[in-house]
Amino acid sequence: MATPTKNALSRIPASVWVLGFVSMLMDISSEMIHSLLPMFMVTTLGASAFSVGLIEGMAESTALTVKVFSGALSDYLGKRKGLAVFGYALGALTKPLFAIAPSIGIVLTARLLDRVGKGVRGAPRDALVADIAPPHLRGAAFGLRQSLDTVGAFLGPLLSVCLMLLWTNDFRAVFWVAVIPGLMAVALLLFGVREPERHEHGKRSNPIRRENLKRLGASYWWVVGIGAVFTLARFSEAFLVLRAQQGGIPIALVPLVMVAMNLVYALSAYPFGKLSDRMSHTKLLAFGLVILIAADLVLATNDHWGVVIAGVTLWGVHMGITQGLLATMVADAAPADLRGTAYGFFNLISGIAMLAASSIAGLLWDQFGPSFTFYAGAVFCVAALAGLAWQPKPNSLKIN
Repeated sequence: MATPTKNALSRIPASVWVLGFVSMLMDISSEMIHSLLPMFMVTTLGASAFSVGLIEGMAESTALTVKVFSGALSDYLGKRKGLAVFGYALGALTKPLFAIAPSIGIVLTARLLDRVGKGVRGAPRDALVADIAPPHLRGAAFGLRQSLDTVGAFLGPLLSVCLMLLWTNDFRAVFWVAVIPGLMAVALLLFGVREPERHEHGKRSNPIRRENLKRLGASYWWVVGIGAVFTLARFSEAFLVLRAQQGGIPIALVPLVMVAMNLVYALSAYPFGKLSDRMSHTKLLAFGLVILIAADLVLATNDHWGVVIAGVTLWGVHMGITQGLLATMVADAAPADLRGTAYGFFNLISGIAMLAASSIAGLLWDQFGPSFTFYAGAVFCVAALAGLAWQPKPNSLKIN
């Protein structure tokens, strides 16, 4: 007799699986670079922690801001796959810039272009998952895609460690290898995913017109607000890498902290996504915030490698709980024909919060030390928990 988990997995449409493997390949490519990039900027290019935080914040906020326009465009066109292919292709083609970068300016340019690609593909891809997956399996589908995505997020740093040891800390050679899985992701998406037909009734209208935005009700905007405060609490993971480096871990082995974090993330994302189909979203999100508070407090104590690994492990659990859950909450709160736009605005506000969070984190790190940075993250978590206590009357949100 099949187990409930196997039944759920077997009922998830094939295109969701393929989208998960596309995300996995691109994350292998991206994380091979991103797990080394903070150290590359600091040790090779002479950047400060504030510069790292500013670059990371600008890059991630760019990605999240671009999602507004790509999501709205996918709603207007009624097509999502083409935009996703373009976004993945742009991300893959920017990888060589990291390998040849002689200065911080070129790294910033490469990061911004790479994140534009992420922004173009993100909202249409998430809306495509929501379009393909049956409503009663939506949490499981987002959890599965997130799990496969995160498998790439720990395989990438693991591959970086092996190549850094093999090539004696040659950052640029590793960055060249990262181009390969990125191109593979584009090919798989192009030939492996079939977009479902959408039957439109009536004339198409601009999704971001006032009349359409009014259809995104109070429950949706509440999710947006909670997501923004949550992003303030969860600044760039570049600071996890810098914290590990402070503990005296050899440079070639520092990416192992991202391997540990993403392994935990990958293992927890699907189970928690499946759980979100059966229980209160707000309670589950609150649990994720409590775990993030614990991670911040652990990482604030000291930089011993054992403490850092414990904090990074807790960070991975909170990611597994919350990332697919927030995507599911947006899908549940938005009309089907405005899902791309809904993801876009959610990510716009989160993008502004990410820029602020990473810049503040870098400034606190330089002025007061790493511990202060992580304590500040815990304070923002408490603010997000307070926001969960206030919510509008439910419509399609699960809050019981």
